[in-house]
Amino acid sequence: MKSIPNLQENIRIAPYTSMRVGGTVRRLYRPESVEQLTDLVLSCREEGVPYLVIGNASNLLFPDEGYQGAVISTVGIKELSLQGGKIVASCGVSLSALSVFAMEHGMDGLAFAYGIPGTVGGGVYMNAGAYGGEISDCLESILALTKDGAIRTLSREELSLSYRHSRLQEEELLLLSATFRCEEGIPAEIKSVMDRNMASRKEKQPLEYPSCGSAFKRPAGQFAGALIQEAGLKGFSIGGAQVSEKHAGFVINKGSATAEDVKALLAHVQKIVYENSGVLLEPEIQIL
Repeated sequence: MKSIPNLQENIRIAPYTSMRVGGTVRRLYRPESVEQLTDLVLSCREEGVPYLVIGNASNLLFPDEGYQGAVISTVGIKELSLQGGKIVASCGVSLSALSVFAMEHGMDGLAFAYGIPGTVGGGVYMNAGAYGGEISDCLESILALTKDGAIRTLSREELSLSYRHSRLQEEELLLLSATFRCEEGIPAEIKSVMDRNMASRKEKQPLEYPSCGSAFKRPAGQFAGALIQEAGLKGFSIGGAQVSEKHAGFVINKGSATAEDVKALLAHVQKIVYENSGVLLEPEIQIL
């Protein structure tokens, strides 16, 4: 395998995840460019080394037993530029940085992404959204590494984007960068929207605790948090994992949660909400 900077071996993954849970991983790589990322992934494939590419791991639950392959973090890959009136962002750019960059250049449509704790790679993978906006609203295309090792440009239409879903979840496609086309806007007005959204986050969401954001996808015509609250589960705990008392749609780590605690709590919430309302909630958190 080619030499890659920032290799750490036999390291606990929990500090690198938003939920702050997860065991030891054999190798953690942190490439600093798309080229290094591509070389590393291709080397893993050629050598038969199991690998997992992550961003901020803001929507990902690692198991307590860890991961015996290579974990590749993209957060050091932060190229962000304006090209031909479009924003080109590499996979490790944070969604907040993307939102700020768009605002500073008078480009409207990405204000909703300010405060979402993921990266561009994870954001496209999940078609992340908030406050009435989604990545698909402004995404034009992506550059991706395919299963056969080719680098292809895929249009938004080719990505099968829908609510918290993309083609990337179904195929061995690794997003390297994404291109966004936005409407022209006034920076001060865009910033006002961003500030208003952030104030709402701080008021309504338990940002003071580790979490993966919304624990469940929104059921059609309803809200997961409301269904959980109506089932009497607000504040319910298993081990160190708790349904937030501030926002029932969040599962938080009170400080000592294990991945098994979180999984057990998600399963319990599903069971009780289904018994109470007939709605089977689908986890938004990706469980390894």
